[in-house]
Amino acid sequence: MAMPSKKLQFLSKINYPSDLRKYKEEELIQISDELRQFIIEEVSCNPGHLGASLGVVELTVALHYAFNTPYDKIIWDVGHQAYGHKILTGRRELFHTNRKYQGISGFPRRSESEYDCFGTGHSSTSISAALGFAVAAEREGKGRQVVAVIGDGSMTGGLAFEGLNNAGIQKSNLLVILNDNNIAIDQNLGAIKQYLLDIATSQTYNRLKDEVWKILGKLSRFGPNTQALIQKIDSGIKSVILKQSNLFEALNLRYFGPVDGHDVIQLAKVLKDLKEIPGPKLLHCLTKKGKGFRQAEINQTTFHAPGLFNKQTGEILESADEKHKPPRYQDVFGLTIVELAENNPKIVGITPAMATGCSLNIMMEKMPGRVFDVGIAEQHAVTFAAGMAAAGYIPFCNIYSSFLQRAYDQIIHDVAIQNLPVVFCIDRAGLVGHDGATHHGTFDLAFQRCIPNLIISAPLNEIEMRNLMFTAQLKNTGPFSIRYPRGKGVFSNWKLPFKEIEIGCGQQIRTGENIAVLSIGHIGNLVIKACEKLEKENIYIAHYDMRFLKPIDENILHEAFRNYKNIITIEDGSVIGGLGSAVLEFMNEHKYHVSNTRLGIPDHFIEHGTQEQLYYECGIDTDSIYTTVKNLVRRRKTIKIL
Repeated sequence: MAMPSKKLQFLSKINYPSDLRKYKEEELIQISDELRQFIIEEVSCNPGHLGASLGVVELTVALHYAFNTPYDKIIWDVGHQAYGHKILTGRRELFHTNRKYQGISGFPRRSESEYDCFGTGHSSTSISAALGFAVAAEREGKGRQVVAVIGDGSMTGGLAFEGLNNAGIQKSNLLVILNDNNIAIDQNLGAIKQYLLDIATSQTYNRLKDEVWKILGKLSRFGPNTQALIQKIDSGIKSVILKQSNLFEALNLRYFGPVDGHDVIQLAKVLKDLKEIPGPKLLHCLTKKGKGFRQAEINQTTFHAPGLFNKQTGEILESADEKHKPPRYQDVFGLTIVELAENNPKIVGITPAMATGCSLNIMMEKMPGRVFDVGIAEQHAVTFAAGMAAAGYIPFCNIYSSFLQRAYDQIIHDVAIQNLPVVFCIDRAGLVGHDGATHHGTFDLAFQRCIPNLIISAPLNEIEMRNLMFTAQLKNTGPFSIRYPRGKGVFSNWKLPFKEIEIGCGQQIRTGENIAVLSIGHIGNLVIKACEKLEKENIYIAHYDMRFLKPIDENILHEAFRNYKNIITIEDGSVIGGLGSAVLEFMNEHKYHVSNTRLGIPDHFIEHGTQEQLYYECGIDTDSIYTTVKNLVRRRKTIKIL
């Protein structure tokens, strides 16, 4: 539920940015305060991304105050910074549906609002997209302003630098705002982070920079030649004081800043001034992630997306039932890799800025020299892993399924062709829930299956997962992928002695009559529940856990096709290209003639909701499996009667 409108003296009257622009500059402070409190109130009871949006409240208000949106374009990168933007652009009364099934998206989305000019779920895309808008506006002779707001660690992504490199030569009217909060989900690492910190903390440079800005403002009326001279002086000061060239100026973007990202009045004035300066430019804006909520400022990683929490105390709320459930697959991975690494000094961990999310932070704390957080840079993560593998190490490269898509060429060119022993631990595979289409890991089974040399596996449960990780480092002969879902596993007692699993070998869970279900991965547990439900009605079906998509267990497939008249495949992945497709290809190749039903994620993008709601929508939940089997049984009985 939203806050009572009586608490929102200004915000309750702001439905669109045109309403915001009617207020005086000094009133923007209270509007920002109200917007921040509204976000805290809503996210405390309807979980989402909190810290990033709190950090850009003043920037959001200033942007919509200074620019004529939606005619002027604002592109948010990454999209989870955009809660304040959504609230100010006609979605305040809908915000309680944020990330809920059939509610508004947690990310900017073109189909949702004309103010969301570009969808941004993945990071580092804003500069390239904004440059596209800017060049289009220039070609059409439109005086449109285009702004890319990049932050929350996104500047480490290679695509951001590709965009900057191209923007520097295009000379289009583009403003890049670098929201520098020194953190993605975990603390930012790397040379770019240190470079920005040097700029932000150089008191001498910042004092002289302010003076140069004043001079530039006073002399700008004397014409472009004087402006160019002052710009050279400004660049010279930056170079001397910082003992290096300004990176952004070297790319032909005029650099301004750093400025206080929480001074909304000053921000509004600076943004209005920058509108009058043509060409590509970058404003370096310093913010604090979680600003205005003490617990979120102190514990920025936890409050990136905290779940339910007490809005007064900041206490994270977890039900007693949740506390006694099996562990998350992510934690099983984090604890297991530590066990393996303790016995194998060649094992290292690699993650692109998701150390806490994938639980590599456990190994990072115990073995800090053996975990490498490379920042938001999936392509680099994979090729870096390939380099370490070529040098004799066994890298466990943990990347979310949706983000691994960004490194597809590196998987093929740098790992698979060279047959290097990189272990890909593909987290958040399948339907992830509330983050929606941009984050579902629906394609990894399909896009991996066509790559030679690559072993593709998916564990049924945490015990299988541990054993697959053990097997991968034991074999150490080529690339090996292990994909697993977001969320809880199956067993509380999962930490059993390691057992090697034969590559390409599945297992039969139960025997049956007429119908056999072939599953891969955690979704097989829903098949087990459906089988138990069917057995109460004296319907017995066979169930095989394939475990490997490549190499696929041909012995199981021959057995299933010879002994059962109906084959059902089920996967928490694209129904095109994955297990179902592999089984159909096998059936065709070996001239089997049986009824075949494929269950999986259909050929369209699935929106957000709980995992349970989305499984039901896709027809892969327990009840849908049960219904599919019942329909086959009825059809078979009908045919017999006829």
